[in-house]
Amino acid sequence: MPLTAGGQLTIKASSDLGALGAREGLPVICQWVLPSLAPLLLPWLAILGLLALKGNRCGAAWLIWLPLGCVIAFTLAPPPILPSGTDFFLDVIAALGAGLAAVWLLSDYLRRPRRFVTFLGLLLALAGFGVLTAVCRQGLSLMTTESVVVAIMLAVGVLANAGALSLAGLICRGRHRPLGLYAWLPILLAAISLVIGLPIFLFALIASGGRVPWSGFFVGVLAMTVLTFATLLPFLILSSASPFFRERLKALLHVKAETPPVIAPLPEAGLKT
Repeated sequence: MPLTAGGQLTIKASSDLGALGAREGLPVICQWVLPSLAPLLLPWLAILGLLALKGNRCGAAWLIWLPLGCVIAFTLAPPPILPSGTDFFLDVIAALGAGLAAVWLLSDYLRRPRRFVTFLGLLLALAGFGVLTAVCRQGLSLMTTESVVVAIMLAVGVLANAGALSLAGLICRGRHRPLGLYAWLPILLAAISLVIGLPIFLFALIASGGRVPWSGFFVGVLAMTVLTFATLLPFLILSSASPFFRERLKALLHVKAETPPVIAPLPEAGLKT
């Protein structure tokens, strides 16, 4: 049962009885009421806990609610172009948004001398907060088909975001280049989604006897790229606008701190007599 929505709920039993009778029973309509809001509050309480950390005890850290609020607002009022029956996309977007907010707040703790260790910390933070948010929004119904789809998409999104940010740091060569970062991240997200999704698609292709079209695979990769970059973009904009979070992003990318230019002293002018 859903924990994130209430209203009229239609329940219909379905079973293939062959020639014994109808496959579907009569629909039963009931009024579904949210059982409790406590599970929905868990991810945001966790974000509040991160704001209590020593490095986040300042007013600038609370700006993290701006990009996170944009992501959550999108899930509450999705555009009409979103096809019906794809509401699970909203759960993935909310989960990735919560994971990115946690990463932005934990970046000082996630950075390590080795990039690979930083990547592992980034991956764990994204996955931990993403899974927590997804489970709360899915209502702890982990064995449904929709929950499996959400889990697969969330895993791809977490790996794509963590990998893209780590590779972007390498491409930037230790220098903070905002325009280059904005240009490279969609490309990296698409490439990583393609690499991760290809084995899954090939398995589905073999299992279906070749009846799965390749066009569906590329449309899925494109949708995943748009989803992940659209979720990441508000946090990138925050890092461009806020010096506090700009330094957090530099920590994730392993960008060296900028040193002020050295100004040589002017030679003293002597008066000739």
